[in-house]
Amino acid sequence: MSQQSTLQMTKLSVNINKLALIRNSRGGNNPDVVKMAIDSEIFGADGITVHPRPDERHIRYADVRMLKQVVLTEFNIEGNPLEQKFIDLVLEVKPTQVTLVPDALDQLTSDHGWDTIKHEGYLKDMIAQFHEAGIRTSIFVDPNVHMIEGALATGTDRIELYTEAFAAQFSSSKELAIQPYKEAAKKAVELGLGVNAGHDLNKENLAYFAQNIPGLLEVSIGHALVCDALYLGWENTIQIYKRCLNKTI
Repeated sequence: MSQQSTLQMTKLSVNINKLALIRNSRGGNNPDVVKMAIDSEIFGADGITVHPRPDERHIRYADVRMLKQVVLTEFNIEGNPLEQKFIDLVLEVKPTQVTLVPDALDQLTSDHGWDTIKHEGYLKDMIAQFHEAGIRTSIFVDPNVHMIEGALATGTDRIELYTEAFAAQFSSSKELAIQPYKEAAKKAVELGLGVNAGHDLNKENLAYFAQNIPGLLEVSIGHALVCDALYLGWENTIQIYKRCLNKTI
């Protein structure tokens, strides 16, 4: 048996928020985010991620409902359950996974993980609601062992490691950049939590990250993938990212 076949294959979930942002900048339906999601799966994506925000500046709630009808792989909805309409949307659509992110209502993009100790009760209540509906849960966390331990107490199925710090330090010292993520992932695996990751991962740093993170089940990538696709094409870019994920060490 080859080394590649013995490795766990990490799934690529394509975040299509940026496509919706481009569409919304001109009105109309170009690009068609539903068709782009379908094509993403045809081209090899293992899942589709959306992050609807209260102002609907990119993915709209109506998009989420339409995507539910066509996504054949895993469907991941990210967001802050601060507003009841987000909770109601998730419970209505019943995606494969809901990823809870502590965004402020007017936040440009995600920039920190949950304090799982401070917010344990709140997260536990939210996760119980989603579990009752049969939805897998993940919570966005910084690479901090204490936050991973706190995540276990919430009852979540998985954690998603917030990888911006890794990406920022990668070019200067990839060994130092990866270390806290290795420790956090190792703790998550020890505790029986699934490990996802996302934010600023790209085709330069993705292979190294995936090779060094134990138990990595899924990465969610949008911005970098869309930017690369402007030069390389949508199909080609998705396949490049897939190859980055599943390279052997």
